[in-house]
Amino acid sequence: MAYDDNNIFAKILKGEIPCDKVHETEHSLAFRDINPQTPVHVLVIPKGRYVSMDDFSATASDAEIADFTRAVGDVARMMDIVDNGYRILANHGEDGHQEVPHLHIHVFGGKNLGRMIKPVDK
Repeated sequence: MAYDDNNIFAKILKGEIPCDKVHETEHSLAFRDINPQTPVHVLVIPKGRYVSMDDFSATASDAEIADFTRAVGDVARMMDIVDNGYRILANHGEDGHQEVPHLHIHVFGGKNLGRMIKPVDK
């Protein structure tokens, strides 16, 4: 999947589309999801042109990687979901149902999230 400079997150980063910003750093932006799946549902995105975690981990600078990782933790603390627990999720590619070709981490919390994946029958 190639990076699309017109994807919704690229447009948010360019200021063409507004967002409900939660947190911003030099290399990352976090904002509330417009269609929340849980009481707390925040997206954390790098400001660089990265399609996926694979792309990001292979080509981002150490400073970008550290900043992005810290931003995810900062959001969990800011949303006060650390003590009760939360889930982070990044989709990748077709099988992972990635809809936007810009790396984004979903931070879910605010309720019991249950099991994420059921065990495979053997």
